[in-house]
Amino acid sequence: MTGLLEVTAVHRVTPRTVRVTFTGEGLDILEAWPDQQLKLLFPPPGRPVLLPSADGDVMRWYQAYLAIPAEERPVMRSYTVRDRRPALAEIDVDFVLHGETAGPATSWARTAAPGAVLGRYGPDAAYRRSVPAADTVLLAGDETAIPAVWSLLSEVDNAVVFLEVPDAAEEQPLPGEVHWLHRDGAPHGTKLVDAVRSAKVEGSVAAWLAGEAGMVRELRRHLVGERGVDKGAIEFTGYWRRRLTQDDAPTPEDLADAAEKLG
Repeated sequence: MTGLLEVTAVHRVTPRTVRVTFTGEGLDILEAWPDQQLKLLFPPPGRPVLLPSADGDVMRWYQAYLAIPAEERPVMRSYTVRDRRPALAEIDVDFVLHGETAGPATSWARTAAPGAVLGRYGPDAAYRRSVPAADTVLLAGDETAIPAVWSLLSEVDNAVVFLEVPDAAEEQPLPGEVHWLHRDGAPHGTKLVDAVRSAKVEGSVAAWLAGEAGMVRELRRHLVGERGVDKGAIEFTGYWRRRLTQDDAPTPEDLADAAEKLG
């Protein structure tokens, strides 16, 4: 599950989303499941991709990753597999191009071209999560959640979907009925939270939530505290944090979220 990925194609899906096609060893036998995540390793400028030399579980791999000298250590970011073509040993990964203060992944995606090489860890089936069963499954997130929602809709046939994106140009074709919410300059997450609060759903409810961590936290509080949804019926992931990167230390709220997921 560790190896190199080579870019074979780059396609601008929307003004702010780039779809990158990769090939690499092992992708022809990659097991498929919805919301499949992998870690991409971006080398420092001018450096080759160094992969941790460790087999076994993820903790040994991560310790080997940390042992790489800081000046040579690649930056690691988590992404969702948007699509896969085993016969061609290919996967697609969508990159959302964030604003002016772009991180290493966004900076790389803006100039990605065929022949570029990244490292990968995963996807690891140990992180596979199923959406709990219920009469209604609520899928809610921002633009970073679109690839996972697309994959989940292939298995969930009773979903109510809410997706918040910057504007109408960021909508993407998805199966079923999707409630698209356009920020159009409004604060991130406010329209999504308001829409979920106002949503009328029938019967038992399960939820899958992803996107900016603070927004996901607010959605969970609403579902548990105001709708009475059982915590165990909510699958959630904070993909990114406003004003913080994955390299910054976790906040107390982040640690509480992690403890709840493990519990």
